Amino acid sequence: MTALLKDESGFDPNAIRSQFPILSRQVNGHPLIYFDNAATAQKPEQVIEAVTDVWRYSYANVHRGLHTLANEATEAFEVTRRKAAALIGVECDSQIVFTKGATEAINLVADSFGAMLNEGDEIILTQMEHHSNIVPWHFLRERKGIVLKFAPVTEGGELDWHGFDALFTDRTRLVSMVHMSNVLGSVTPARQVVQRAHAADAAVLFDGTQATVHMPIDVIDLGCDFYVFTGHKLYGPNGVGVLYAARDWLDRLRPYQGGGEMIAEVREDSVEYAHSPHKFEAGTPAIADVIGLGAAIDWVQAFDREAVMAHESALMDRFEVQIRDIDGLKILGGDQDRGAIISFVVDGAHPHDLAQLMDKYGVAVRAGHHCAHPLMQRFGVPGAVRASFALYNTKTEVDAAVMALRKALNFLI
Repeated sequence: MTALLKDESGFDPNAIRSQFPILSRQVNGHPLIYFDNAATAQKPEQVIEAVTDVWRYSYANVHRGLHTLANEATEAFEVTRRKAAALIGVECDSQIVFTKGATEAINLVADSFGAMLNEGDEIILTQMEHHSNIVPWHFLRERKGIVLKFAPVTEGGELDWHGFDALFTDRTRLVSMVHMSNVLGSVTPARQVVQRAHAADAAVLFDGTQATVHMPIDVIDLGCDFYVFTGHKLYGPNGVGVLYAARDWLDRLRPYQGGGEMIAEVREDSVEYAHSPHKFEAGTPAIADVIGLGAAIDWVQAFDREAVMAHESALMDRFEVQIRDIDGLKILGGDQDRGAIISFVVDGAHPHDLAQLMDKYGVAVRAGHHCAHPLMQRFGVPGAVRASFALYNTKTEVDAAVMALRKALNFLI
């Protein structure tokens, strides 16, 4: 790991930018300023090399062969399971299931947990969920008559606790909620949510896709039943995600998919499933990508997470201070405890136009509904521009991005 030069935020991002090859390129004649980190993060050399080394030197299928390559691949694969467990505060790595992303992890729970539900049972979501934490539950609504309830979000971007609390009935079976919003950056009151849900004998799933990147996570302390996150936002490869399940949930849930690896024995008239977590990992997994996730976790864990949070918050605050005086600009939410994400709209300027014009100056931001239609409807907008910050971003980039935004607005308005 390159030595980090300390500043008031805990480190100097310029000391690590050289580890990201893509950050040295230019876009439209300008240095790349990548503020689309909530969608996916860029990859350090450590991760790139870990993935390519698998392909070059030690690729084989896992859990099946007895030869050296198979044993090496299996060991590296299972080491990543232990690293993923440690990242979120879990000692027992058999509670970690590899999926192809957070979306599949939520679908797995929806399918397997949903099999235990009956018509009229209720699931509580919130208005700030990503579509990946809405649509799988709609499948249950359509197919089994499950009732979905959406906890409201305040104008300031916080979970409306009284509205949330009022949704519970004796038919509530699950609360499935984002830990940090991908649009607002809002951090939900996770411990209180778990306490309220468990008091009603309801399970809790947290979508930790954003939270795992921006803050330390301890799922044992939170007390949740399920927690999911994805690799590609955590500076790792795409195509790999993680599902954590507490206590004996994995043993209680039915398998999500059938195929090789997830069985102990198959007969013509019966099947015996493998022990957890393997009974949820049918077929050949994304071997190199899982190993790459292990490298990404090592890379992230080498930093002082509190210092990273302070640095990213400083970038967000700097950006917010500079845009608040723009006529007609409104930040969605903004009053709440939040991670390094800002979404905004400007009167008379379509978010897509703003994003495309900012790209002319090398600034990559996201524009649209951000896979969060209910939240856009809550705030009465069709979409928004989102700037999301990572540990490799700098104050200089923030200033240049604000300048690009102002130039785009001068052109449009």
